[in-house]
Amino acid sequence: MQFEIFIARRLKLGGSDDNPSAAPNLTIAVVGMVLAIVVMILSITIVCGFKSEISTKIYNLDSHIKVTNSAVTVSGSNYSTVDSRDVAPLLAGSPLAHKLQSVSLIAEKPAILKTSDDFKGIVYRGVDSCFSWHYFEQCLTDGRVPAIADSAAAGEVIISQKVASQLRLAVGDRILTYFIDERVRVRRPSVVGIFSTDFDEFDNAYILGNIAAIQGVNGWDKHTGTYVGIDTRNLEQIQECSYDIYRLLSKAAVEKDSPILYSVTDTRHNNVAYFSWLSLLDMNVIIIIVLMTLVSAFTLIAGLLMIVLERINMIGILKTLGATNGSTRRIFIYLTQKLIFKSLIYGNALGISFALLQQHFHFIKLDAESYYIPYVPIEINWLFILALNIGVIVVSYITLLAPSMIISSIEPSKSVRFE
Repeated sequence: MQFEIFIARRLKLGGSDDNPSAAPNLTIAVVGMVLAIVVMILSITIVCGFKSEISTKIYNLDSHIKVTNSAVTVSGSNYSTVDSRDVAPLLAGSPLAHKLQSVSLIAEKPAILKTSDDFKGIVYRGVDSCFSWHYFEQCLTDGRVPAIADSAAAGEVIISQKVASQLRLAVGDRILTYFIDERVRVRRPSVVGIFSTDFDEFDNAYILGNIAAIQGVNGWDKHTGTYVGIDTRNLEQIQECSYDIYRLLSKAAVEKDSPILYSVTDTRHNNVAYFSWLSLLDMNVIIIIVLMTLVSAFTLIAGLLMIVLERINMIGILKTLGATNGSTRRIFIYLTQKLIFKSLIYGNALGISFALLQQHFHFIKLDAESYYIPYVPIEINWLFILALNIGVIVVSYITLLAPSMIISSIEPSKSVRFE
């Protein structure tokens, strides 16, 4: 064992009998580092949780992949449409089939909801029987989802809690729905469910029901819709699958000499504003980590100087006995590392404990209208936390190198008599 480590292990970190005032100073240094580590851990877990929660909402509220007609949409009743027979059978018989969770035909059309004393513009999203209602079932606050498979239930819809509050609607009510094209068409669907996703842009804009309602209004057959919505089994494969689907449809169009060219877009492309906003959160984390690192660095420097001042007599004795400046510096660097590891233990314990409590009990709330989530989200990424701890250790060691040079300027003849 190196004698520097041997000596450092036997030195007490804190005030000595001759200088008890150093103990509270080092305690302050430890507290400063602990708080910095706690802040960094919470910053990482909160931002990871926020990005995960918002991304999950977007992926559930919009199809992972959309197949649309590349023809330009014009005003009036001539909408660009998709025939599901050109897409669904092709995907079902392709090697991509095992990567896809659902393939559904979807139609969307602007409409106006009218009650006796109020009205609201919305988008009616009609879905077929292949559509997955799993997420909306979790978001229901009352009622149930529409029975799409039942042709007699084509007039069933679910609306958001915000729309229900604004128009004073409840489950079981029927509501006049006006579709305005070349002429006005009126339907009177029944509200069978009320949901709340906490995503205002969606809750204020959409109601969901049977695609047959839109097909009837537009005069379409049962195979025609606005787009084909495709959900993948793995979110990491969305972009890869969208490329493969585009190549598959393009190849089929060439082989059939079809005049229709389909466009394939994924969730990130269709919601680029949200994902760009989420990517900006990474910069906030970087700024916080840099600031907390600077705080920790100054705290460490102050801690090292206090330890050196406390042990000036010992430094003089070691130099008198033949210890080099480098050996003496290493002793105090090893000694200060006790402070670092003590701070890491306390900081990780407090930060991770607080994150776990918030993750399970959600005791810190948020305004859902502003943040799309009713509580502060937490996602603990152990790899990020491990990288953070390693980074703290490396930066702390580098930080100690320059201030430890003060030991080289201490002269044994003066330090032995230092009081």
